[in-house]
Amino acid sequence: MRTITAALLAAAVLPTLAAAQHAAPIADAFRRHATRMGRNLIAAAEAMPADKYGYKPTPAQMTFGEVVLHVAQDNDEACPPIADMKAPARAKLAATDDKARLVARMRESFAFCDQALAHLDDSNIGGSVSAFGEKWTRAALMFERADDWADHYSQFAIYLRLNGLLPPTARQGS
Repeated sequence: MRTITAALLAAAVLPTLAAAQHAAPIADAFRRHATRMGRNLIAAAEAMPADKYGYKPTPAQMTFGEVVLHVAQDNDEACPPIADMKAPARAKLAATDDKARLVARMRESFAFCDQALAHLDDSNIGGSVSAFGEKWTRAALMFERADDWADHYSQFAIYLRLNGLLPPTARQGS
C-alpha cells in the first residue's frame, strides 16, 4: 500500500516540480545566450593583438577598439532596463585607450548584464522600457541585444580573420 501511495504522490508532484524548474524559459534562454555571447565577444577582444586595436578594414568602419567600447557601452545602456536596474557609473574611456582597459570594460559590462539578468523572469517581458532614446518592450530589447551581439561578433570575426587570426568559435575544440 505504501508503494502505491508513494507512486501516486510522485506522479502528482513531479510534473509540478518540473514546471517550477522551467517557469521562465524565455528569460532562462536569454540568460544562457547572453553568457555565451559575452564569453565569445570577450574572447575575440582578447584574441586581437593590442597593436591592432586601431585596425579597421576601410576608412568608413569602426576600429576594433571602437567596437569593443561600443559593445560595452551598449550593454550598460540596454541591460539595466531589461531587468529594472540602474546603470552602473563607470569612468569614461576612449576607443584609443589600451587593450587591457577596453577588454576590462567589456568584461565588466557583461558581468553587469549577467547580474541584471539574474532578476529577469517571463512575467514582465511585455513591459515597456526605455533604451537608446526609444521605447521598447523588454522582449524587443532582449532581441535587440541578441542581434547586436551577433552582429558585433561577426564583425570581430572578420577583423580577426583579416589579420590572420581565427575567431574563438572557429578554433579547434570550440
